[in-house]
Amino acid sequence: MIKVTIVDDNADVRAAIEKLITGAEGFELHGSYTDEHEAIVLIPLMKPDVVLMDINLGNGGSGIDCIRKLKPDFPEILFMICTVFDDDEKIFEALCAGANGYMLKRTSPAELLRAIREMYDGGAPMSGLIARKVVSVFQVNDSGGRGWNPLHAKNGKPLPALSNRENEILQQLALGLLYKEIAANLFISSETVRKHVYHIYEKLHVGNRVEAINKYFRRS
Repeated sequence: MIKVTIVDDNADVRAAIEKLITGAEGFELHGSYTDEHEAIVLIPLMKPDVVLMDINLGNGGSGIDCIRKLKPDFPEILFMICTVFDDDEKIFEALCAGANGYMLKRTSPAELLRAIREMYDGGAPMSGLIARKVVSVFQVNDSGGRGWNPLHAKNGKPLPALSNRENEILQQLALGLLYKEIAANLFISSETVRKHVYHIYEKLHVGNRVEAINKYFRRS
């Protein structure tokens, strides 16, 4: 049973997602809140597996700020952004704050449930448009005229450079692909993918996929 909490200040949207979760087999609603303050106080008490988080919340609150405050103390809770915003700034701010997935509200109910299951099983689901934007950050031209360089941390200190193959694998990890899917795409074995991922984590000083993606996507 996947325990899901909803944080959204739009009553109609919140009610629709509540109905979806309560009516779906294998899911259980564990709280539904409208603002950042409620979420910060009650989510730790409810201990959900997954939180569906809007970005703009009631009383001027921010879902991204909410994740940023809760994630360090509750790393086991998975946060999925569920929003209308698809601009680059919001996407990467959310990833850097600790979001585990990013879905747009126009996603179909069936696709949203699939994404929740995927995230619960260790994936990093994103709507197709969001995934394409994530991929685009790797496509910086030689002159540096487009995009931003993900190999520099916010404080301006370069992160350890990854090899071309490691860059390819991290890009596909960001899309939520499994090792076997990455292996098929790159025509290598799953064990080779596993070894590359180990070296990626080692170079970036992280312990899992989400930390690697968040650190790699941090803006300079």
